[in-house]
This record gives sequence, C-alpha cells and structure tokens, in this order.
Amino acid sequence: MFNLCSDFIPTGDQPQAIEKLVIGIENDFKNQILLGVTGSGKTFTMANVIEKTQLPTLIISHNKTLAGQLYQEFRDFFPENAVSYFVSYYDYYQPEAYIPSTDTYIEKEAQINELIDKLRLQSTTNIMTRKDVIVVASVSCIYNIGSPLEYGKFILELNEGQKINQKEIFIRLSELQYERSEFDFKRGTFRVRGENIDIYPAYEDFGYRLIIDLGKVKKIEKFDPLTGQLIDNNQLPIKKLIIYPAKHYLIEKNVFENVEKKIRDDLKKESQELKNQGKLIEAERLIRRVNYDLEMIKEVGYVNGIENYSRYFDGRNPGDPPYSLLHYFKQAYGDDWLLFIDESHMTVPQLRGMYNGDFSRKKTLVEFGFRLKAAFDNRPLKFEEFYPIPSKIIYVSATPDEWEINKVKSQNLKFKNYFGLAEQLIRPTGIVDPEIIVRPAKNEVSDLIEEIKKRIKNKEKILVTTLTKKMAEDLSGYLKEKKIKASYLHSDIETLERSDILDNLRKGEYDVLIGVNLLREGLDLPEVSLVAILDADKEGFLRSKTSLIQTMGRAARNIKSQVILYADEITKSMKEAIEEINRRRKYQLEYNKKHKITPKTIYKPIREKIIEKEEKNDIFSDISREFLNLEKIKTDSLTPYDKKKITKKLKLEMKKQAEELNFEMAIKIRDKIKELENN
Repeated sequence: MFNLCSDFIPTGDQPQAIEKLVIGIENDFKNQILLGVTGSGKTFTMANVIEKTQLPTLIISHNKTLAGQLYQEFRDFFPENAVSYFVSYYDYYQPEAYIPSTDTYIEKEAQINELIDKLRLQSTTNIMTRKDVIVVASVSCIYNIGSPLEYGKFILELNEGQKINQKEIFIRLSELQYERSEFDFKRGTFRVRGENIDIYPAYEDFGYRLIIDLGKVKKIEKFDPLTGQLIDNNQLPIKKLIIYPAKHYLIEKNVFENVEKKIRDDLKKESQELKNQGKLIEAERLIRRVNYDLEMIKEVGYVNGIENYSRYFDGRNPGDPPYSLLHYFKQAYGDDWLLFIDESHMTVPQLRGMYNGDFSRKKTLVEFGFRLKAAFDNRPLKFEEFYPIPSKIIYVSATPDEWEINKVKSQNLKFKNYFGLAEQLIRPTGIVDPEIIVRPAKNEVSDLIEEIKKRIKNKEKILVTTLTKKMAEDLSGYLKEKKIKASYLHSDIETLERSDILDNLRKGEYDVLIGVNLLREGLDLPEVSLVAILDADKEGFLRSKTSLIQTMGRAARNIKSQVILYADEITKSMKEAIEEINRRRKYQLEYNKKHKITPKTIYKPIREKIIEKEEKNDIFSDISREFLNLEKIKTDSLTPYDKKKITKKLKLEMKKQAEELNFEMAIKIRDKIKELENN
C-alpha cells in the first residue's frame, strides 16, 4: 500500500485539485491537467493522488535535474514504498555518426555511470516484483531497453533447503550478465568462499550470501559488501531469493543462433542494393562491419553497437516500436497505472521530437554502409506509439500548452462542467508572485552586480539566466573575479553533479547560480530572492511567454522576491508574461486578505544526496587538474584494482590535457600510465 508520510495536510486549493484528479482517474479519463503555479505544492498534490488511487505511477520529467529533485521529494513522501529513478546512465555519450561532406566517421563512445545503471535496474526489478512502485524518469524512458517478457524470464530463483550445483549456479549467473570477481566485489558480480557463494545484485546496495552445506542451501544471509557485516533490520529470515539480471538487454545463445541467418540474409540483400546503386565501397564496408559484429557476438556475447541488432533479438518486425520502460508498466499492471508528465509544456514537445533526430542520424549511417536498415528500429518511441500505452495521463504545468488543453477538452466527459482541468493558483504560504522590474540592457552586468551585493548582505541567493552556455561560464568567471561566490549550471554538467550544485547554493557555498534553460522549471530554491533575466528582449524559444513565466516562477518562493528583466524594448512575450504574473499576484493578494494570511518564506531542509560520491577516499582525489602531482601515485603500493581505476582516469586526463594543448603534461601522464600497466 502507498503510505504518504508528511507533516502537512492539503490546504489552499490543493483539496479541490486532488478531488478533481481522483474523480477523473476513477472515471477513466485518459487526459487531465494539473495547472499549478510555482510554489502551490503540485508535487504534494501528485503524492496525494497516488495515495488515494493506490496506483503504480510513472513520472516523466524533461531533464535529469528536475527528475532528480522529484525523485528525492517522492522518496521523502513514500519512505516505505519502492521509489525509483530512471534516467540516461551516460556521463558522456557520443553517438555513432558519419559526416559525408568531410568523410568523417565518428565511432560511438560512452561512459556509463554505474550508480545510475543500478537505479535503472532497480526500477525494472521493482516493476516486475511489486505494486507499490513510483518511478521518476527522464524522457530517456522511451528508448529501447529490451522485452519485459524476456527480462522476466531471466531470473535465478533460490530457496532455503534447495539442492544446488555450484557449477550450474555460476553458469546461470553468467547468463544473467554477472561476472565472477574474487577481489573486486562490486554490483553485478559474484564470488566464492569455500562452498558459500556471495552475490552482489546490480540493483541493490547490499549483497546476499548463500550458506551451502552438503549441496543444499542451508541459509540465505544479507550483508554489507563493504564491511562484510550481516544486515538484520529485524526482518524475518530469508527463505526465498530471486536474482534479476545485471543488464537490461540480454541475448540467449539459442536466440542468437536463430537470428544469425536472418541477419546474414538481410546483409546479402542490402549489400546487393548498394552495389546496384554503384556504391561498391559502401557495400564492402557493410559486409565487413556486419561480419565482424556477428563474430564478436558469437564469441563474447557483445559488441560495441549491439543495440543496432535489437530488432532481431526482440523478435520484432521492421518498423515495430521498441520495448521501453512504459512497456514494463503495461506488462506488469495492464491499464492500472498512472502517468504524470511533469512540466508538460516542455516534456510533450521533447517526446515528440526525439524520433526525428535519431532517424536523421541513422539514415546517413545506413546510406553509406555503416549499418543495416535494422538500426532504424533501435530508436525512441514515436509519439503516436507512446500516447496509446498509458490509459491515465495527468499533465502537470504552470503553463500547459494548447495541445494538452485541446486533448482534455475533446475527450468524452461524463460530468457536466468538468473539463479535466484542476487549477492550483493559491500558495498555502501566502507568497505572491514576484515584483517585475524592467531595466535597460546597456549596463546590465554592472547593475546586476550591485543587486547581487544587496542580496548577499541579507544572506539571500540569486539566479541569473543567460542565452548561451558560453555566456553562463564567462559571467560566472567574471563574478568570481569580483569575489562573488558563483557557479554555472548547464547540460554539460554531469547528472549527479547538478543536484550537488543546487544543494551547495542552498548551503551557502555559492551565492549566485547562472544557467541557460535549466533554471526554468521545477527548481525548488526558497532562498532565492532575485531572478535576473539577461537579454530578455531577444524574442525566441528561451524568451517566449511560457519560458519567461517559468523563469520568473523561480523567485516565487520567497516573500522578498523580485525579477529584473534587462531589455531595451518590451516584446510581445514580455508584455504577456508580465500581465499573467500580475494577474496571479492579484489573485493571491485577494486570497491572503480574505483569509488574513501573512505571507512567509518556508525553508525546506536540504535533502541527502541521491547518491553519495564514492571517490572521497580514492587516491586519485588528491590529484587536482591544475597541478597533477603524479609522484603521489606510488605504483608498488597499489592493488590491481586501484591500478586499473587510476589508469582509466589518467587516460581521460591525458586526453583532456592534449586537447588543451598541454602536451608536456600529457606526455608525463602517458609515462605514468605505462608504468602502471607494466607493473
């Protein structure tokens, strides 16, 4: 059962919004809107709807920062339930591509964050095993992750008293993509201690120990992989254990044997098509590439780019939609689950556009013989494939788009005067929308610095939004020169680091945070009393009415809040945004007067990090990028695991130093890598 834990109760216009949404769900409305202003408690309303309907829930956000914040909030609201986090697990991702004009082939390159991979696996495991599931996801949830039916078949089931054969257990764990590792015991590995077997599931923070006596499972214990201490938690003894796969995408040997002929038939057909078009080089390239990939899959079960053959392994026909996280929900719960699309005015267009960008890149690869046409089917869902899967959708936004509004209006409603729209325009705290000030852009930076200094004296925080990443970085550097504690936030910042930067702003390590569009939706920062929008009159996507309203909303959690628009003229978007904010101010002020509310800023506690960094005691952490003290790395004192870990980091650093033309340092790092690899 979902059990909402909170010191607050619904107030303001939250109760009527919750009631409306629950009625809509109970009466099978596919589309509903929760229109809530910043600070009105939309997340709390969503949590109440989940508790009242008791439905497994998927929440999609359009970027990782907001997904991380929502994950933390729902984890606090539902500590007893399975709240998971599903975002792209790449810290760095360069997709495979070909540029015909320069004859440049770019190979796929990626760095996978193992901790995020663990949370992704935890999401699918929870869906397959529980009903009290909430998954907070980014738009990456519409990409292919393999069939839920196949994933559900890949399990290792162990029971107390069960007769087992060690060799059979090892083979099954290998089939589930677990690796045997006696020294480097980490997620997704297993090890042997005498007759006993330790397993560290890829989706858990603890390990399981199988105590084996005379070929039987005598006992199953849960333990801390770091200390080896048993974890009791006053729970009942573990009588049954199910181990799920360490990877989402799995290939059985017999499945590969069945599809290999189909792949080779398609290769023959498509290479002949290229030859008929006079593309002999492209045909030869395709033959070499596919033959190499098939041999690698046959020998080691994997090849870089294996996902381009996913259609064959999944048993899908050309053009069939891929299996995504939504299919796991559908497989596990049928139509009895709920989808929230957070900040829908941004998320829906993003969901719509993802397929076209992917198709354009793949089209070039196929035309020039780098991939079979099956690569087209390793893709995100098209929007027309995505939309029919959920049966209950709630669009959450302060500025819902025309598309969502029209969908809600057009459905066959069962109640008179009910249009599937729940409004939340009241902030329980009584805080009104910020005062809007327009100032000339001529001396915007010097004026901004004066405003920043005023806020810093009162221990208040400032958000500044720019038009480009470069401007964000340059302004951040300039403010630091002026002895102002500033940082920038944009899409190049690693997933987990973004949440840390936001927390550090609240803790006082920074006073000013500068960004592009990541400062718009959903950032919950009550310490912020000023939002400054540079170049506000540059009409376009980042300075549209919707974007401006959302950006102004970042200052709507503090009673002293102001928004300064730096502009030489008032554009149509600025005018409409200012009018809407003033309308909302008036509505809140009337409510405050009627109910005798004195507005006050509510300071929320800073939550624990999604994932604590594991590198704190790492030997490499003492080596700063400004001055790499390679002498600190003593080769003789390192374990094989440390050598491997440091070598990997040094290779990345060598590459960075070379790119920055620091060739002497790159050579020194290269020599240290050779020393580590040869000893």
